[in-house]
Amino acid sequence: MNKILLVEDDRQIIENLSDFLRREGFDVKNAVGQTSALELLKNNVFDIVLLDIMLADGNGFTTCSAIKSEYDLPVIFLTASGDEYSTVTGFELGADDYISKPFRPRELISRIKNILRLTGNSGGITQLGDVSVDTVRGTASRDGKDLYLSALEYRLLLVFINNKNTILTRTQLLETIWDVAGDFVNDNTLTVYIKRLREKIEKDPQNPQIIKTIRGMGYRLDI
Repeated sequence: MNKILLVEDDRQIIENLSDFLRREGFDVKNAVGQTSALELLKNNVFDIVLLDIMLADGNGFTTCSAIKSEYDLPVIFLTASGDEYSTVTGFELGADDYISKPFRPRELISRIKNILRLTGNSGGITQLGDVSVDTVRGTASRDGKDLYLSALEYRLLLVFINNKNTILTRTQLLETIWDVAGDFVNDNTLTVYIKRLREKIEKDPQNPQIIKTIRGMGYRLDI
């Protein structure tokens, strides 16, 4: 699972974007300024940094310079400052990409995955028995053959992966995945999609060994 450091002052953006990135299979830590960002970098390993220009302490340009000199990590600027000067300055400091707010979340995911591929950090492979889940490419396969999961099936699988060995109630699953379908996902729909997902990833869907039913409680992905 690829690890992202999100450096942003706006707490609402932090909350919303972090939740979205986690649902997409990323491990996310948040920093609200340069000082906290550099402290996290000292004590953690990250694959990429998402960095705002306007920070409470310091600014994104000096933070980017420090990240590049000390850690040589890829950096994507996320900012409302989309003028030519800011863009050029960011790239001259070594930024790998630049995306102006407001942006489309799916576009951001594509840019993150592209940079991870280019920098050789796209090792987001999770093994579930004989099933391999590539969270960078957004695919699942068995013996090199794609399993062709739908968007909702894949999101459901990511929820389980991000909460491996943890019991998830049906309510928790519904609250996490409903927005993918573009409408509210009801309890019956969840049952259908869990059944479909098991048919694709389990050797014996009638006796599941990956996504297990915990009677009276919910479901658990065992790794």
